[in-house]
Amino acid sequence: MTDISSGRREVDGEEYWYGADGSLIPADLVKPVDRLQDELVRNIIGKALPIRAMIAAFRQACFDEADDFVALLEQNYNSKRGGSKGNLTFTSYDALLKFEVSVGENISYGPELQVAKTIVDECLREWSQNSGPEIRAIVNRAFDVDQQNRVNHGALLNLMRLNIEDERWQKAMQAIRDSMRVLGSKRYVRMYHRPNAKARWTAISLDLASS
Repeated sequence: MTDISSGRREVDGEEYWYGADGSLIPADLVKPVDRLQDELVRNIIGKALPIRAMIAAFRQACFDEADDFVALLEQNYNSKRGGSKGNLTFTSYDALLKFEVSVGENISYGPELQVAKTIVDECLREWSQNSGPEIRAIVNRAFDVDQQNRVNHGALLNLMRLNIEDERWQKAMQAIRDSMRVLGSKRYVRMYHRPNAKARWTAISLDLASS
């Protein structure tokens, strides 16, 4: 739990405030506006932390109740689902409410990815007159990395969906598959509602930034 205590201490009967560098600042040197801002921040964060804990408990309750329901179905059909219980959709009887439990995998890529890029570049150079800008754009997106040095997984999947029969291209696609390393997975829950069965679903967001 983040410490939101007063941020001050008493030394020899005198009050001091902790500065950003951990130093002790005599209380009478702290400006009134800084005192007010400190009080504002501690008040807001003090309210936010219990809410975060409630949301975490609610998320876990969603997983537990969904798992209990799936376990009941498995019992009814005398079947056992393997692996993590994810990628499931639960809908109300009137089809106006639903929530989804999905599993997202944390995927990294090994050195085979660079081999794949080398082969793809060779193919594009040879096909320079026949490969349109669309394919080049897809390739560039697939092998680009973001500011956190992460590969665009979705773009790589789109690249592998291209129907190109060239044997070298197929080897490159296999190299991409071989480069994938699943480091772990995480479950997500998403909730939706709509006013009637013909309307589009609207997400029920618990994110303060988008609510």
